Amino acid sequence: MSAFALECGRCGTRYPAEARATVCPECAKPLLVRYDLDRVPGAGLPESWSSRPATMWRFREILPLREHESPVSLGEGGTPLLELDGARAGVPGLRLLVKDEGQNPTGSFKDRGLSAAVTRATLDGVDSFVIPSAGNAGAALAAYAARAGAVARVYIPEDTPAGVVRRCELYGAEIERVDGLITDCGRLAAEHAARTGAFNVSTLKEPYRIEGKKTMMLEIVAQLGGSPPDAIVYPTGGGTGLIGSWKALHELRVLGLISDTTRMYSVQAEGCAPVVRAWEAGEDSAAMWKNASTKAWGLRVPAALGDFLILDALRASGGGGVAVSEEEMDAATLRLGQQGISASIEGGAALAAATRLRETGALRDDETVVLFNTGNALTY
Repeated sequence: MSAFALECGRCGTRYPAEARATVCPECAKPLLVRYDLDRVPGAGLPESWSSRPATMWRFREILPLREHESPVSLGEGGTPLLELDGARAGVPGLRLLVKDEGQNPTGSFKDRGLSAAVTRATLDGVDSFVIPSAGNAGAALAAYAARAGAVARVYIPEDTPAGVVRRCELYGAEIERVDGLITDCGRLAAEHAARTGAFNVSTLKEPYRIEGKKTMMLEIVAQLGGSPPDAIVYPTGGGTGLIGSWKALHELRVLGLISDTTRMYSVQAEGCAPVVRAWEAGEDSAAMWKNASTKAWGLRVPAALGDFLILDALRASGGGGVAVSEEEMDAATLRLGQQGISASIEGGAALAAATRLRETGALRDDETVVLFNTGNALTY
């Protein structure tokens, strides 16, 4: 295992990896985990990773585990990379693949991030958690806290589908319904943490959820025979997985395992597109989106703490941002279903964005493009 520390994603200040790490004390921006990659023997890693059980923890050399520590796991990761018939999907001329995160234990990609966050926190002595959630993150925290024998409280918007709430309750979480958006839930979660000492695992307000999410890209590279895709299309709310994917590619390059890069495309809903608006305007941060509205509750995030990291990844990779309509999402979700994929609306948004990007020429002939289906249709 590699030694690791924490570094502010904005000002670059370094900190030791201590219990209850949150945001940078200097500038209140997200902290990123940094590994001593010079001590990691990159050449032998692919063989070691392929010989282990197909969970995300096979990549433990670049995950926040110390020697002899074990993760809080439900078998997350190892999800398939499914090839689509591009013509039937409405995106001809490409090698089009779907990273199907709906096949994780609680039905979404949130399992990866919460497995990593709960693992590191409980190893450091935390036994009570709180999270604001539009749905899937709450269920994931509830499940992993239960697995660890810890307490979880979830603040969730009142209009979140009832099935999501029932899933949280199944795992024994305390549920607080909120008349408002995810930002209102975030405020209440922070107040609960301050009042009770519960550890707040809000998106990017602790550094380890990114580490779990980055394993999606580590798996994709392995599934493509050691080469990264030409482009990914990522449904972006808080953007942890996009930030993590860019971080994973950087670490693989430093380890000498890849030389090519991947263009990052962020997709948001027309009714809540702060990152896309900022990218189009050439801004390095995204202003709050007023009156956010979309049925894709994973995309209904009016302000992302890691906005500058998302925008950095889009620009550095030569990618961009696309906002799609509710009608486009619905139609694309059905096209995924017609190829046997149980897709969330956010997964449909990724396919809808790929259709647009293909029409504009941003996605080019014969490229390998990965879409992220972030959750199972049953979560709705």
